[in-house]
Amino acid sequence: MNNEETFLQPIPVAQASEEARSRFIVRTYNHLFGAITLFTLIEIGLFQSGIADRMAPILAGNWLWVLGGFMIIGWLSSRAAASAKSLGSQYLALIGFVAAEAIIFVPLLWYANQQSIAQFGDGGAIITRAAGITILGCTGLTLVAFITRKDFSFLRGLLRWGGMLALILIGLGIFGLVNLGTWFAVGMIGFAGAAVLYDTSNVLHHYEEDRYVAASLQLFASIALMFYYVLMLFTSRR
Repeated sequence: MNNEETFLQPIPVAQASEEARSRFIVRTYNHLFGAITLFTLIEIGLFQSGIADRMAPILAGNWLWVLGGFMIIGWLSSRAAASAKSLGSQYLALIGFVAAEAIIFVPLLWYANQQSIAQFGDGGAIITRAAGITILGCTGLTLVAFITRKDFSFLRGLLRWGGMLALILIGLGIFGLVNLGTWFAVGMIGFAGAAVLYDTSNVLHHYEEDRYVAASLQLFASIALMFYYVLMLFTSRR
């Protein structure tokens, strides 16, 4: 019985062959690119159809609830990435999370678009700059994880307590007890950076070879978190 359990024990891709590791990484980042593309297409559809113009004022009127929902959806995505085993459930979790994120982003993207038009005459200026900063930051952190090969699982406790603190602050903000301004956005960018580093390391060291879709979900969640708060910082300082 013990031998059978050992045989059935999932093997992390880090312990697999070089070919298997390379295949896993390529599949993971291909699906990550696909998730980002799907997110972009959903946003384009929402804005070009005029749906975003109707959604944005409603969501913006409940801004702090949107922030709380964003944090909770991110937490649920981590749970889904950790628990989804079959390929079908992994795809379902990834597509569902991308769609939810696209809706959550609507008011912030709409506001950034309005500010861009007013400031630069170009609706995409602020969004493009925030996306560029996010890409640079995430690329740098990803390279750190790949080059050092270090296991950053020790960041798990920091992320757990940091996430709980963020939810508490958002809850206090809902009741008007604190003002979540620029410094909150800066702190959350740092939190997102730690999440990118932790998730990249986690994918490289602890995921099994057949869980590349779940791995892409984990990475997309942390990248989306950074983009959200970089964009918030860009809009809050204007």
